[in-house]
Amino acid sequence: MENGKAMLTSVIIPCRNEGSYIEACLRSVLGFEPPAGGFEVIVADGMSDDGTRDVVARIAAEDSRVRLVDNPQRITPCGLNAAIRSARGEIIVRIDAHTQYAPDYLRQCVTTLMETGADQVGGPWLARGRTYLQRCVAAAFNSRFAVGGARLHRVEYEGPIDSIYLGCWRRAVLERLGLFDEELVRNQDDELCFRLLRAGGTLWQSPRIKSWYTPRDSLKGLFRQYFQYGYWKVRVIQKHRMPAAFRHLVPGAFVATLLVLAAAASFFTSAALTLAALCNLYLLTLMLASVGTAASRDWTMLPALPAVFACFHLGYGTGFLFGMGDFLLLRRHSGRFVALTRR
Repeated sequence: MENGKAMLTSVIIPCRNEGSYIEACLRSVLGFEPPAGGFEVIVADGMSDDGTRDVVARIAAEDSRVRLVDNPQRITPCGLNAAIRSARGEIIVRIDAHTQYAPDYLRQCVTTLMETGADQVGGPWLARGRTYLQRCVAAAFNSRFAVGGARLHRVEYEGPIDSIYLGCWRRAVLERLGLFDEELVRNQDDELCFRLLRAGGTLWQSPRIKSWYTPRDSLKGLFRQYFQYGYWKVRVIQKHRMPAAFRHLVPGAFVATLLVLAAAASFFTSAALTLAALCNLYLLTLMLASVGTAASRDWTMLPALPAVFACFHLGYGTGFLFGMGDFLLLRRHSGRFVALTRR
């Protein structure tokens, strides 16, 4: 409600081949407590071939609030923009098919947007797993050792922030910014937040907005996910000529240091000794963080946590170095790993 006027809210869901998740996601969204003015749901599908489109069409036939739009480019930012352009609402709320939401999620998003006057609002980025490995990833995901102390992962934090998980905006704000950058296969949400901040906007996180992300269920998938994040983060830095935060540089610097020391170790004893000391220090820190996380969560997680933490750090750092090679050294404006990052 703004100036006494109830505004329609448009919920946008980008997806591709989400046959196992999309029905549960849509049923959950349709069960949200409605904000004043009601809501519609727009699914931007990347030309799925696993039955996703049939599921969405069936639910749309049952509930007129649901609409399906095509995303022939098959990547997330294009789907988001297609959904925004098709939206009728003055408020836009992004939803992810792999996330679970509190029943009042939508209402709290709209209420927080109105109360704070911020340009973008959202809740903390928390993870909750079903399988053993997912639970281990979720525990690591919510630890400061994995994410560098980012307030985005702090369940109790309320206030201004530099990045938002998912998000809720006034449509006019998105249109003024130029929507999502369709070149960025990954990190398009971070880039939009950065662009918004540089334009003088405000991002606000509220613990009243509750959701729980479902993490990857394999170490290979987790490593690849963070490789992608690190890789495309470099393109964001190249575009804006500065990083959004210092912590984004640390994993890449760490992996680069290991590689330089490993290359020099054959020629210099001091390099070999420094490499051994650095690896031992990292392994010790890895074990201490794993023990601390297992002690606060579940001791059965301890065997897997060191590998999970390493995937976060080394995956991101390795991807960052590949991104530096492509975007900064070769001056590319689109990555070599588009095929990989579409998955």
